[in-house]
Amino acid sequence: MGMSIQEATELLTAHGGRHEIIEREVRGQRLRCWRNIPDTLRELALQIRCWDDRVYLVYEDERLTYAEVFARVATLATRLVEDLGVEKGDRVAIAMRNFPEWVIAFWATTSVGAIAVPLNGWWKGEELAYGLLDSGTRVLLCDAERAERIVPHLPELPALDTARVVIARGDGAELPPGARRFEDVLGEIAREPALPDVAIEPDDLATIFYTSGTTGNPKGALGTHRNMVTNVGSAGFVRARAALRKGLELPEPGAVVPQTATLVSVPLFHVTGSHSMLAYNTFTGGKLVMMYRWNPERALELIEREGITNFGGVPAMVWQVLESPDFERRDTSSVLGVGYGGAPAAPELVRRIKAVFPESSPSNGYGLTETSAIATSNAGVDYERKPDSVGLAMPICDVKVVGEDGTAQPVGSVGELHIRGPNVVVGYWNKPEASEKTFGDGFLHSGDVVRMDEEGFIYILDRAKDMLIRGGENIYCVEVENVLYAHPEVMDAAVIGLPHRTLGEEVGAIVQVVAGSSVDEAALQAHAAQHLASFKVPIRIDTRTEPLPRNANGKILKRQLKGELGLA
Repeated sequence: MGMSIQEATELLTAHGGRHEIIEREVRGQRLRCWRNIPDTLRELALQIRCWDDRVYLVYEDERLTYAEVFARVATLATRLVEDLGVEKGDRVAIAMRNFPEWVIAFWATTSVGAIAVPLNGWWKGEELAYGLLDSGTRVLLCDAERAERIVPHLPELPALDTARVVIARGDGAELPPGARRFEDVLGEIAREPALPDVAIEPDDLATIFYTSGTTGNPKGALGTHRNMVTNVGSAGFVRARAALRKGLELPEPGAVVPQTATLVSVPLFHVTGSHSMLAYNTFTGGKLVMMYRWNPERALELIEREGITNFGGVPAMVWQVLESPDFERRDTSSVLGVGYGGAPAAPELVRRIKAVFPESSPSNGYGLTETSAIATSNAGVDYERKPDSVGLAMPICDVKVVGEDGTAQPVGSVGELHIRGPNVVVGYWNKPEASEKTFGDGFLHSGDVVRMDEEGFIYILDRAKDMLIRGGENIYCVEVENVLYAHPEVMDAAVIGLPHRTLGEEVGAIVQVVAGSSVDEAALQAHAAQHLASFKVPIRIDTRTEPLPRNANGKILKRQLKGELGLA
């Protein structure tokens, strides 16, 4: 029998515990912080040396050890300072696919005190130019595909000289005049690698991650070193508490444990990829297996080939793996953990995971760019008993459910989730009004509508701005989507508002069904009617077999779906 939640949390976070919590002064607030984590991203990068000959990065048929990556990181860091004139606080943008060069560029940039600006690789030229201009980027590290999109906009970017455009994976492509190849800038790899000597404090600025920008221009979430390394502690705590709750014993401190292998199926320019996958696995010496682009059949091939122990991303990716025609033909016995976040997950998903991976520990979580990834987590036995919840807030976070009158709401009531902790970013780059509105009282106003039960488990009901109001009745899209997800032939679902002359809105839905399904609108409506009040049952349900459109952060593009239905 495992420990209770309280017992496990107290054991792990007490003085001398593996995940000890101490109070620190952080930007004028007394906040609870993890003690046993690196102070800065520079310190985390230095730990790459600890794992020596372990394989660190796998990309297609390329394999780099930790020692090989550190040598490249230290060499590039030196080149940034000595050849490209990068100083502490300068913005260095990274715009490329999940290549090994992305990882090398990120650690090199943050190790010298510069601010890394990972740009959305899906953006078009105009959008990339916006991010470069808004951030005041001085050096751009990109791949050939992104370079081609950016070059026409270089005249619009006064802070970015072409000589500071560095292009990786050019494969013989013609470079714009003055630009340099990544391998040329790197030059000869240092035989005795060392990082340039730069003093960095935990609360120095480290990153600008742009929000998804589904409406208007995206905002750059301005993160510190402490923000990102906090996620390393949170990720470790989640795993340790889940093990204790299951009745497992944790390895002795300092014991050598088998190397984990994580499939990096989401972009590194998103906090799930960078904070939860890259940073945590670097800290623990894990192997990172990167994909050129997402494909469930390729994912299964890599799970088998590389002995993947952990995979996930957003829930739709996990569904696609489970429903793949190749699933039964591949050896997936190495999988020990399936984790996801970034989008709502149906309770049915955890049951499917346990059915095919009985020894695995599934987990769901909630976080934002503004919370530097993990803010809450629901893992293992707790996820199995409360599959519709995103779990408990991290013990380093303060959370409250706030009503429309601005007051904290009692247990069970609905309101907006507010979050405070060392993981919450400073604000938005060059947007003081937006920063004041979102972070002004010391709490992040998440914009998510939630309720909290008597144990502290949080249930995401909807984004406040997306909530449907039908004839004065609030309808939370996630509630309806979860019911649709629970149908055995539904893989993905999106609920949208349909204009109505008198009611204001009616409920509509678009669902992705499994290949070969014969389920129709009437059957899905009947299924929904068994679980929902009649006013919540979609009056229109469109079915399709192709995936629903999502942005790079995994969020369904409901505006695009409305356009496809002639509603935008």
